Formats: sequence, structure tokens, C-alpha cells
Amino acid sequence: MSLLLLVVSALHILILILLFVATLDKSWWTLPGKESLNLWYDCTWNNVNKTWTCSNVSDNGWLKAVQVLMVLSLILCCLSFILFMFQLYTMRRGGLFYATGFCQLCTSLAVFTGALIYAIHAKEILVKSPPGGSFGYCFALAWVAFPLALASGIIYIHLRKRE
Repeated sequence: MSLLLLVVSALHILILILLFVATLDKSWWTLPGKESLNLWYDCTWNNVNKTWTCSNVSDNGWLKAVQVLMVLSLILCCLSFILFMFQLYTMRRGGLFYATGFCQLCTSLAVFTGALIYAIHAKEILVKSPPGGSFGYCFALAWVAFPLALASGIIYIHLRKRE
């Protein structure tokens, strides 16, 4: 049982790390060259000054939705880990981790919805950016975090506390 708890905890921490990097790092959209755009700032490389020029992102409603959903997924993932630790030490033997599993399933739903909105509405979100480019590694990390969070939520729902 302790090995299963260790694996579940490690999976949860991995999901947290993936979500933190996906939400806060700077590569949701990669432009040709060194330039990349994230959810919070548009940073472009200025060849004349050899510096990064950053500006706030657009006020696009779809981008705001993605920002909210990614932050919500981080909050829910942290909450589900805290709930897991609380339930682990206070729940009676034989109890199921329903609250933790439900929070983790909500995390996966928030990540899925945010990444899907960004994928569908990328042209509207990136209207001010230069043409060309592709999705960056943070976008890919969000898509990797989704099935891991979904699997983690299902595992928590079926996990029973044993001695």
C-alpha cells in the first residue's frame, strides 16, 4: 500500500510541476527565430538593441478564458493534493478518496478546456503577433497534464484507505 501511495503522490506532484511550467513559462506560441509568446506577456527579440521587448497580451476574451482556466487548474490541483494528505491522515480505514478524485477530475477538465480554447481560437488570440509560428512546449505540457490528471482522478476515486 505504501508503494501505491508513493506512486500516486509522485504522479500528483508531476502533474503540479507540469501545470506550473505550462501556466507560467513563456512558450505557448513559438514564432520563427527566438521569439515566443505566453499567456501573460508577448516577448519578441529586438535585433537592433539585442534585447527582449515585452508587452502585455491582448484583451482578447478567449485568452482571458485560457488564463483563468489554467490558474483554476493549478488551484484545483493544489487543493486536491492538500485534500489527499488530509484524507490520508484523518479518514477511517476502508474510506474512498472521493473529494480528492473529484478535485483532480475538475483539474483535468479545466486543463482540457483551456488548451482546447487556445487551440481553436489561436488565430484570434494571436492577431497582433507576426504571421507564422507553431504551438510551443507549454501548450504541449498542458495537453500532457490533461490525461495524467484524468488518470490520477480516476485512481483517487477507486483508491481505498488501508492499513
